[in-house]
Amino acid sequence: MKTIVVISDTHGNRQLLDKLDPIFAENDYVIHLGDTSADGNYIRMKHPEKTYVINGNCDPVNLGENEKVISVEGVKIFACHGHRYSVKSNLYKLAEKAKSLGCGIALYGHTHKAFETEIDGVTLLNPGAGKKYSENSYLYIVINGEKAVFKTVTVQV
Repeated sequence: MKTIVVISDTHGNRQLLDKLDPIFAENDYVIHLGDTSADGNYIRMKHPEKTYVINGNCDPVNLGENEKVISVEGVKIFACHGHRYSVKSNLYKLAEKAKSLGCGIALYGHTHKAFETEIDGVTLLNPGAGKKYSENSYLYIVINGEKAVFKTVTVQV
């Protein structure tokens, strides 16, 4: 069994990242989906062996990757920020890309709204945003073999 914390669109909210640091420490993986990748790098400096950083559309310096396929136990996960797949309009391009890569889960941010749905056998998950002056949330995923369960968690700062 492996656990993953997914966060996105923190836009410099280091107060939230510091508050979540014990949660980052106790999980197997941390994925920051961009905006800003500097925040993802801040997490990666503390937890380098388990943190993945994705670049977003508001990242002037790319400290991560534009997208990544991550295999956890028997599950392949496609991680991106989402802006390159027009996720504010619809999720079909994202689902198609994830499926073409053999991924059963696609993680994305960009919209600042936590959301979950399934399209053509791909589970699409958005952790919401962690920026200042908004409702903060992250996504918690547990993977056991080929089964994944997930929950969006709201955080007060």
